[in-house]
Amino acid sequence: MFAQPPVSWNETTEVFIVTGQIVNLPAMVIVVAFTVILIIGIRETAIANLVLVVIKVTIIFIFIFACCKYVNPKNYEPFFPSNLGSFSKYGIPGMLQASTLIFFAYVGFDSVATVAQEVKSPERSLPIALIGSNIISLLLYVGICTVMVGLVSYEQLNSNNPLSVAIQATPYGLWLRIVMTLGGIASLTTVGMTAMLSQTRIFYAMAHDGLLPPLFCKLHSTRITPWISTLISGIFCAAVSGFFPVDILGETTAIGALITYIFVHISVVIMRFTHKDMPRGFEVPCGRWLIPTIGSLLCMLLMKGVSKATAFRFLAWTILGQIFYFSYGYRHSKQRRLRKNEESNSIVVLVSNSENNIDVYTPDEL
Repeated sequence: MFAQPPVSWNETTEVFIVTGQIVNLPAMVIVVAFTVILIIGIRETAIANLVLVVIKVTIIFIFIFACCKYVNPKNYEPFFPSNLGSFSKYGIPGMLQASTLIFFAYVGFDSVATVAQEVKSPERSLPIALIGSNIISLLLYVGICTVMVGLVSYEQLNSNNPLSVAIQATPYGLWLRIVMTLGGIASLTTVGMTAMLSQTRIFYAMAHDGLLPPLFCKLHSTRITPWISTLISGIFCAAVSGFFPVDILGETTAIGALITYIFVHISVVIMRFTHKDMPRGFEVPCGRWLIPTIGSLLCMLLMKGVSKATAFRFLAWTILGQIFYFSYGYRHSKQRRLRKNEESNSIVVLVSNSENNIDVYTPDEL
């Protein structure tokens, strides 16, 4: 009664259904825990995240090396199961939709960029952290999925706990399933922690630019963290994770990240022309056209796998954001005020120069 949300999502009928449960209490407790850690400080957050990452990576290696000798190569055939007439049911289109869903696991990497002001030598550290963590995570994902599919047929992995199903094909029994479950909890906790760390820093930057109320950039007197922004985010995330299905949240987050990354790729191209003289500690290779174009197209390709219901939810969320922006952010934007002041100063200078030089020229010259 206290381990599942009160509502769930039926993928077939695309409607919410009542589960009879009360609240997902473990999810709320985990969110509250890392909210407290984030408020305490960035160093404590880094230590907690490091411990959890070491735990989950160790558990992944245990699974891969303990189970690889029980892999049956016949389970890899066919490598792409034939399409069954539905976009999401196997084949290349099914792979694209699955890629869109698991893209949620990669949204935490952009948090590296959001903490640039809190690291030493960001021009050197950030590229290493971004590229290195992506490559390591990619290898771990490929490794664990290769072993899982090799242990049992892909059709048996359509469950809420596919790792437990895969482990049943080995002689290890209950102990390994418990260890893998703990690794899954540690993994999702680090994703939630880094996502909220990123979000609170984005809120801080937006509030500093006047796009959000000033309380979002208010720092704690001793901890030097945006504690009000973190507290508000923690309360919101705890409530949502406790009462709504996780798969819906993951899909909506994935499409939000894809659209964000499309704009990031486009911005790289635009800023090469609008901000030519900006100092660049790390310059994207082939960043003028090639890499941003390929990245944008790949994000658009993944978005083809998004369901209509997810697209409508994202659209509704975007409309709410636009309403808030035009009712508050647009009028309080510091960048907009700065541009208006620059335009006003330019007009004043132009009028002043005209008045001072009016007698120098003849009417025809004027």
